[in-house]
Amino acid sequence: MSRGFVKEDDQEEALIIPPRAALPKGEINYVTKNGLAALKAEKLELENELLNLTEIDERELRRSKAIIVGKLQLLNERLLSARVLENTESDEVRFGATVSYQIEPNSKLNTITIVGVDEADVKKLKIAFTAPIAKALVGKKVGEIAELKLGNETRLLKVKEIRYTN
Repeated sequence: MSRGFVKEDDQEEALIIPPRAALPKGEINYVTKNGLAALKAEKLELENELLNLTEIDERELRRSKAIIVGKLQLLNERLLSARVLENTESDEVRFGATVSYQIEPNSKLNTITIVGVDEADVKKLKIAFTAPIAKALVGKKVGEIAELKLGNETRLLKVKEIRYTN
């Protein structure tokens, strides 16, 4: 049928399902135990939301279901690819470490925790292991200097403390 005979009201707009946090191609989807638990909790929340939809309008109900199902599909892909890395004590910065560092010369002390991409949250000072600052710090020991390249500028980060918690 020609588009000229279709009512504008009958056309449904394309759904936009927000993508998950970027995981670079070829990277393993590392997560902490807490990160895996959060992904599983998110899945339960979405499943409950799907079961309890109460949209009155049939179009809105289809739309809401499609969005939730799309989010679940993306989440299930992440769950299937998730690889839990245990926090093992180390004298160097690794995945799961909470690292305190100073930007040389003598800035204030900064502290971040290196986590998986889905649990990264800058407001909570949780940085994805794929972030440039995490990559610069990994492998360093207390007292060592990491070089963080920001465009044409290089910042020197002096590792002050490394902690691992379960």
